[in-house]
Amino acid sequence: MANIQYYDVILKPVVTEKSMGLMGDKKYTFLVHPEATKSQVKEAVEKMFNGTKVKSVNTMNCEGKKRRVRGTMQFGKTAKTKKAIVQLTADSADIEIFEGL
Repeated sequence: MANIQYYDVILKPVVTEKSMGLMGDKKYTFLVHPEATKSQVKEAVEKMFNGTKVKSVNTMNCEGKKRRVRGTMQFGKTAKTKKAIVQLTADSADIEIFEGL
């Protein structure tokens, strides 16, 4: 397994209607490195966002979608991704990157 530092684990936040609805329950969704483990995701969130304490982490591997290439009957695939849903404890601070959304 690759040596992944905590700042390489979280790639970007996922901003969808469903993920915005989960923020009321203190659940935040991120795209993470494909080889990151749940404990690495927990460590990265707690180090990158001050005042946060992670209760649990759920991860899912998402296969790439099939797409047509150049308008013909040739097909390709988009890249595989890995998502993590991070639930914070009740007394934890909120994550600021989602405040204005």
